[in-house]
Amino acid sequence: MRLPLSCCALLSALILVGCGDSEGQVSRAVGDLREARDADLNEIMLTVAEPSESVAYFQRLVTAEPSAIAPQRGLATSLVRAKRSAEGVAAWRKVVAHPESGPADSVELADALIRTNAWDEAEAVLDGIPPTFETFQRYRLEAMVADSNEEWSRADSFYETAAGLTTTPAGVLNNWGYSKLTRGDYNGAERLFTDALRQEPGLFTAKNNLVLARGAQRNYQLPVVPMTQTERAQLLYTLALAAIKQNDVTIGKGLLRDAVETHPQHFEEAARALNALEGGATN
Repeated sequence: MRLPLSCCALLSALILVGCGDSEGQVSRAVGDLREARDADLNEIMLTVAEPSESVAYFQRLVTAEPSAIAPQRGLATSLVRAKRSAEGVAAWRKVVAHPESGPADSVELADALIRTNAWDEAEAVLDGIPPTFETFQRYRLEAMVADSNEEWSRADSFYETAAGLTTTPAGVLNNWGYSKLTRGDYNGAERLFTDALRQEPGLFTAKNNLVLARGAQRNYQLPVVPMTQTERAQLLYTLALAAIKQNDVTIGKGLLRDAVETHPQHFEEAARALNALEGGATN
């Protein structure tokens, strides 16, 4: 098994210290090596391991070190990642109650609460975080809470701040655009979805939302953005539904036909919708 670079560096240090005559230095080097190894393994379990495997791993760590905050954080993060949100809330509550807890832990608790639709409690948790603690995650959640309260000016301010605090703003720009879309600000939504795709051209959710914003304005032309053949068919289907919703049924039927013909495989949803419309026209 190939060791991570941090472990290799510490092994080299351990060998050098071992050449001396200080047992204390050797013990410290061994401790550093174990700490680096454990940190690397924890990171792997939090990012690339299967969610259920990650949960089991951190549950064992919490049992072995019940007073340590790091395993509790790992367990709470893993539970949310495994979509066990209610358990994740309980785990983050324990982390926040730990004497070594900080504002970032409260932000994660608020995130877990939002995932369980506990919006009022999430807002209360965020309100309790010092205003000097300014992170992307904090402002992203603040924007979502403001959205849920229909406090549009606050939401816009928080989205703008969050976008400025990350080097990868496509996701938050997409969320901001969807907020504008639900308010009926279709031009504003279209601009934000376009900005999101400028940052991340492969973000299909933003492509689909952009088509919804255009369709709501009765603009039934696909936007000029990179797309695969399958994506093109799916976007045509979205445009067709938008047209039909606005009683532009003839246009919608044409878009459904285009979607069926464009898809490289059988497009069941579009074909079924087209058959239903044509069947209704002949009855």
